[in-house]
Amino acid sequence: MAFEKTPNWLDWYANPSKPNFKVPHGAVDAHCHVFGPGEQFPYAAERKYTPCDASKGQLFALRDHLGFSRNVIVQATCHGADNSALVDALKTSKGKARGIATVRRDISDAQLQELHDAGVRGVRFNFVKRLVDFTPKEELQEIAERIVKLGWHIVIYFEAVDLPELWDFFTSLPTTIVVDHMGRPDVTKPVEGPEFQLFVKLMSEHKNIWSKVSCPERLSVTGPKALNGEQQSYKDVVPFARHLVEHFPDRVLWGTDWPHPNLKDHMPDDGLLVDFIPHIAVTPETQQKLLVNNPMRLYWPEEEVK
Repeated sequence: MAFEKTPNWLDWYANPSKPNFKVPHGAVDAHCHVFGPGEQFPYAAERKYTPCDASKGQLFALRDHLGFSRNVIVQATCHGADNSALVDALKTSKGKARGIATVRRDISDAQLQELHDAGVRGVRFNFVKRLVDFTPKEELQEIAERIVKLGWHIVIYFEAVDLPELWDFFTSLPTTIVVDHMGRPDVTKPVEGPEFQLFVKLMSEHKNIWSKVSCPERLSVTGPKALNGEQQSYKDVVPFARHLVEHFPDRVLWGTDWPHPNLKDHMPDDGLLVDFIPHIAVTPETQQKLLVNNPMRLYWPEEEVK
């Protein structure tokens, strides 16, 4: 089946540079995706966008090129609740990938167990209205209660302006919560301002809440962009990410977000995105926690970090 990409879709950066920053041994890219290939894994009828193909083989090649050892693959909204492409990638990763699935309330316990056996360790709840249709909170709560038994956690994606209305729901969830991309703060506002400090308060008061300090290319307003060898990219995002790394060093994760769905302005060089890391985790200790210890504890708890 042929799929025509969304008009003006930006394909992923084809020849990323080799990062100057050498990630620690055993580093995990804790947020990335696979798209199709559409001929093998058709995109969902209800999707809000049609991406370029981005296969498991291309993802694993990027992992190796950037110096990472493992991936956490997050189900893309273009595949809806059909986790086939995700499961296929996990099963062929030789244990080097874990997954975050999208599920609906009608999934059976046997199907949940099959996902677990494949390497799924969580579900994603998306509250970004331009990407998905709203799922009733009672349905999400029901799913949350069921996945606890498997030891899974919940990844939540929302935008900063919506946190006040979502606070009570998030804090009622019965397991570990991982927030995508720092809750998408408005980086034109101050780190000390009420909007971002509300998110800091959420993490401070609820020790089960983690954050990904990822996707500066989505959040940046003034740049500069991660292109053409730029070593000071996305400087306007650095204070926000560094604040979380320094205040919550044991509850932060980082990922490339490859292949960067729905970017409108530019497609970053993934090698330069890796060079963003030492600007937000400035010591070897925080880099080790961000890239190795924390994701291993969450996704491979059965393995001791060497």
